[in-house]
Amino acid sequence: MAGNGGIIGPNNTVSTIPATITSVTATGCHTTQPGTQSLSVEIISGGGSGNTNQGGGGGAGGFVTATCIPVNTATAYPITIGAGGTGTSYPSPQGNDGTATTAFCQTATGGGGGGGNPCGGRPGGSGGGGGGIACGAAGCGTACQGNDGGTGSGSPGYGGGGGGGAGAVGGNGGPGSVAGDGGAGAASTLNPGNTYAGGGGGGHQSGGSGGAGGSGGGGAGNPGPNEDANGVAGGANTGGGGGGSMNFPGTSAAGGSGIVVIKEPEIKTAPGVWSMNTVYDYVKQGVWPT
Repeated sequence: MAGNGGIIGPNNTVSTIPATITSVTATGCHTTQPGTQSLSVEIISGGGSGNTNQGGGGGAGGFVTATCIPVNTATAYPITIGAGGTGTSYPSPQGNDGTATTAFCQTATGGGGGGGNPCGGRPGGSGGGGGGIACGAAGCGTACQGNDGGTGSGSPGYGGGGGGGAGAVGGNGGPGSVAGDGGAGAASTLNPGNTYAGGGGGGHQSGGSGGAGGSGGGGAGNPGPNEDANGVAGGANTGGGGGGSMNFPGTSAAGGSGIVVIKEPEIKTAPGVWSMNTVYDYVKQGVWPT
């Protein structure tokens, strides 16, 4: 035992558990660190698939950010990772939506499937791009999760709109040989250097190339001029939308699966009795251990 500023007790040695960043890519449970009482998350759902038939690109999965979520220390929490929408074959009127990702009582909505003939893009976390023929309407994104898709060009040209991304709306299909690019995704603040939830590029009829996929896992539209060329799938565990394709008999690309990024803060602990002077110093510095 030693004197501690006038209080008899053990000398205190501060132990530090570093902050951790965990990327969860499969459905299961995440167990918090000993001492963790709150955490921050980024939740990305599965992206929508593109569509065939002058198809629009799939919308990216919803991107939800939540901070200071209260949790219990050393406790397992269930997480469900959403799948990307499956690709479609001609003559499907619309692509398939991605499925939701859930974690810590937060839900990100699945991305909307791309449009085709005769239907527009579907709504979702981010909306699917409109088809390049008949109905070029774009799908709407969900507020605070993503953006709208781009519109299809309609006749002439038949360029599908790009799917919306977490960071930007999808590009519009223009006249002639232009299909819409997928909307850009959003940069992660918890896991710097990573970008998630980019929209899929629109498909195009022969004579033009498909749109580029949005940053953050969006798949490109079909490479033209080739009416049976397929789009590119959204990136796995990015929530990216799938690229649109042409018909006769092309298959559109699937959306990418989702992901959950978890950041637990640094934890400082100490076992002994503190003097009032030490308490004051640590509180003033903002590093009082739990």
